[in-house]
Amino acid sequence: MRVFPASIPLDGRTVIVSGAGFMAEAKARLFVGSPARLKWFTGTDTDPVASDIAQHAEVIRREPTRRDFRGANLVFIAGGRDHVIARQAREARAKGALVNIVDSPKGSDFQTPALVDRDAMVISIASGGAAPVLSVDIRSQIERLVPPRVGILADLARELRDTVKSVLDKFDDRRAFWERALRGKARDLALSGDKAGARREMLRELNADGPAPSGIVHLVGAGPGDPDLLTIKAARLLREADVIVHDRLVGDGVLDLARRDALRIDVGKTKGHHPVPQDAIADILIREARKGQRVVRLKGGDPFIFGRGGEELEAVRAAGIEAAVTPGISAALACAASSGIPLTHRDHAQSVTFASGVVKKEGPDVNYQALATPNATAVFYMGVGAAPEIQSKLLSAGRAGATPIAIIENGSSDNERTLTGILGDLAGLVDRAGVKGPAIIIVGETASLAAAQPVEAVENFA
Repeated sequence: MRVFPASIPLDGRTVIVSGAGFMAEAKARLFVGSPARLKWFTGTDTDPVASDIAQHAEVIRREPTRRDFRGANLVFIAGGRDHVIARQAREARAKGALVNIVDSPKGSDFQTPALVDRDAMVISIASGGAAPVLSVDIRSQIERLVPPRVGILADLARELRDTVKSVLDKFDDRRAFWERALRGKARDLALSGDKAGARREMLRELNADGPAPSGIVHLVGAGPGDPDLLTIKAARLLREADVIVHDRLVGDGVLDLARRDALRIDVGKTKGHHPVPQDAIADILIREARKGQRVVRLKGGDPFIFGRGGEELEAVRAAGIEAAVTPGISAALACAASSGIPLTHRDHAQSVTFASGVVKKEGPDVNYQALATPNATAVFYMGVGAAPEIQSKLLSAGRAGATPIAIIENGSSDNERTLTGILGDLAGLVDRAGVKGPAIIIVGETASLAAAQPVEAVENFA
């Protein structure tokens, strides 16, 4: 560790910024809304100061003198002639201030880290001035992961800390309380903006004056497999989950985002092999939630697109368990985008329909007449094994045998491949290319736009 990113309380502190221009403005803006007294010496610069800073700072249109540094704690010097910078730094240090000279790590007492500011919760990323651009990039990634209202939780923790100590004498008991309070229902209320409700829930938990907290089931879309395509909310729920019930198609890269101590239950299915029946999956979700656990049902793609999420949602709610749905990027959208296939196009397709290649036994079949409509795109899930039937039924419904098709196998993964051909050769293409799945099949004129070399097609179709 080359630098130590210490936290400096700002209550009652004085911060001075010296200089004009965007660098000085950036330093001054760091302290807008903080409890520190902010004084900005802009020299003789006459450009207007941004209103959010002007309302919070003393803007002084001259250079600071030795007396101005009296009582200052942090001083930022942003630009100017070398001898002026050196004089200001010397005078500020003589008054006991720590000095930061912008773009001069060696001449500074400290460097300004990249900050993720959530009010009471502040995260700093420091490179010791070596790579500020890299620090900013990392900050952007963290910004996406940290909920905007997490500072409410930190505020409540500070406000209630003495109360918790007075009720719970033992350190281990206090730690257990904070783990429940900051990861349970109070957290959900705070992140929704309900600070009063979060406070009541924390006090209820502290006094245990009500029923034990019930669990919750989150149906979460894991996307097509690439962890980078997981939504921010889905990643957060994974980190918070006590129990994760996942499908076979959920990759290790996604599961690696979960807590190490979370219970993981694999309920994956393959064609003709369902080791955990659908009813049993619902029973697992209900059983774990009744223990007060935060359960994430992690499903490939989107839970409500051929993921049987609707059935699981009904079962969980019928059992009196709270349930919520977090959508994911569906395989159709991800695979099409990865292959450069627009599912709609003003010249080629005015509509798109998602269909399943496998339907419920003795249930209604897919409306192939509607799927055969010209100038439309049809996307089939679970269609590899049903390729001969899909081909035959679409042709019988009037779809031209020369209609372009694309098969995207293992979409968004390292071994993704895209095959193109024509509808009249769909079954033959699947057989010759040895397509095993998971894969989606796209039928329609837009499939010809795929970024792939077509596999040799056979045109002697019926």
